[in-house]
Amino acid sequence: MSLTSAATLATLDRTGSRRITDLAAVEGVTQPAMTALVRVMEESGLVERRGDASDKRVTLVCLTEAGASYVRTRRQAGVHAFERLIGELTGDEVEALVAALPALKHLAELERQDREGPKQ
Repeated sequence: MSLTSAATLATLDRTGSRRITDLAAVEGVTQPAMTALVRVMEESGLVERRGDASDKRVTLVCLTEAGASYVRTRRQAGVHAFERLIGELTGDEVEALVAALPALKHLAELERQDREGPKQ
């Protein structure tokens, strides 16, 4: 799976259903590229398109249970990889990581806000 596909699934998992144009902007790709990507993920059963109850002209891309399961599995694999690697650090290095956590959390929040733009 491409990084853009995985990132799109993660965005849908975090933010809920989105328009294709919104997803394209968040992921930094063109609308036609996102449309093609959504079509492939839809054919794979990871997402589905649904009408927007508040605006019948709009189609939203929604994560399916298979898509949500993929995101959970991928995140868990990342957690296990970091656990293994952290287990190889010295005590001082682990303490340095713990001390850096507040700054890393803030950095992640700033990146998320920048990537997702203003909340709708």
